[in-house]
Amino acid sequence: MTDIDPSVYANYYWVSSQFYKFRQEFSDFYKSALLYLAYTSVESLSDSFKLDLAFDLSLSACWEITSTTLESCSHPIIKSLLGTKVEWLYYILQAFNNGDLVRYQELCVYNSALRAQPALVENEKKLLEKINILCLMEIIFRTIPLSIIAERTKLSIEDVEHLLMKSLSVHLIEGIIDQVEGTVHVSWVQPRVLGIPQIKSLRDRLDSWLGKVHTALLSIEAETPDLVAT
Repeated sequence: MTDIDPSVYANYYWVSSQFYKFRQEFSDFYKSALLYLAYTSVESLSDSFKLDLAFDLSLSACWEITSTTLESCSHPIIKSLLGTKVEWLYYILQAFNNGDLVRYQELCVYNSALRAQPALVENEKKLLEKINILCLMEIIFRTIPLSIIAERTKLSIEDVEHLLMKSLSVHLIEGIIDQVEGTVHVSWVQPRVLGIPQIKSLRDRLDSWLGKVHTALLSIEAETPDLVAT
């Protein structure tokens, strides 16, 4: 069928999302809810409806978060959490998105509202593993010592190796672990949604690289007459 009104798709995906929510199938709820929002104007929704949906979507995002499934963090509806009693969930998502393990642990330890969420408490180990992977993807760049990863993720070297092997097995990264040298060489990282701070970090790296290339160019130009004469 062609020329179907967007409201038909919106209603379909809304019912679908509520079905998966009832069954506690977080991944499918997450996808259906995002598709519902793709066919719906956020401005047309009431504040209470937006808050409830933002809360459910954020909770489900905690299970769905990997390198590429952070669309909800940048969706306008998530800002509905700000200024409410569940504002902490907004900051949890930001901590995940930035791979900020320290911030995540602070929110978990000192937030009684977070501790009151059974789904988060029961799967704390799984969530910690997810944010460790995102922390790894945040800091990893070419060849990096395992000790640096251990420092940032608060894991032992043995656990870092396990984390790397898991990341390699699910194809979040590609590379080689060198146990003799105690390093990992990463040749590829799965693309992910980047925030402004992460884009700024990439820009700074690019500026640094351009500076080194320019210095090398000047050095080669300065040596060119001697090379030609030789």
